[in-house]
Amino acid sequence: MTDLLPQAYLIGLIVLLGGIAVVLGRQILRVRRDEQIMGRLGAEAGTKGSGISSEDLYALASVQLRKRLYGQASDNLRKALRKAESEEAPGEALALIQNAFGFSLAAQDNYQQAVRHYRAALKARADYPVALNNLAFALEKLKREGESLELYRQVLELEPGNRTASKRLRLLERRGVTEQSRSGSGTGMAD
Repeated sequence: MTDLLPQAYLIGLIVLLGGIAVVLGRQILRVRRDEQIMGRLGAEAGTKGSGISSEDLYALASVQLRKRLYGQASDNLRKALRKAESEEAPGEALALIQNAFGFSLAAQDNYQQAVRHYRAALKARADYPVALNNLAFALEKLKREGESLELYRQVLELEPGNRTASKRLRLLERRGVTEQSRSGSGTGMAD
């Protein structure tokens, strides 16, 4: 019986260290993959200039967003958007680019511009819950909470299990926000 305690301790320690090794290994591989993508696509963007595709620019910007290089991501998303529009890309692609562009702007506290891009993403694809969520959050930051409330409800209609929307909706409802507060302090702001 006394031999079981040290064995259980060692087995637990090995399992814990193995779990840490797996998590750390996955993180290292993810960072390495991102660095390779940035190196390859960044070099292409620098040498080819306008020859790089909108998909590659979007992929590069996505890595930059994960690395929190928001200014660089915004530049690449702007280029990707111009290219995608000139190539007459499908609405799905435009929605992804517009949403990512809005996200990069919101991360830089430029919520006015972010709202414009989220709305453009929704114009390209109306049933896009991520863009709806992001738009609602940006409007909330602009003190247009009534509109946010309505948008979070729309997200929950599209995705009933969306935890972000339900959490933000509960928070707004706890604050006593109603849809009538739409015409409150946010009326003077242009989209």
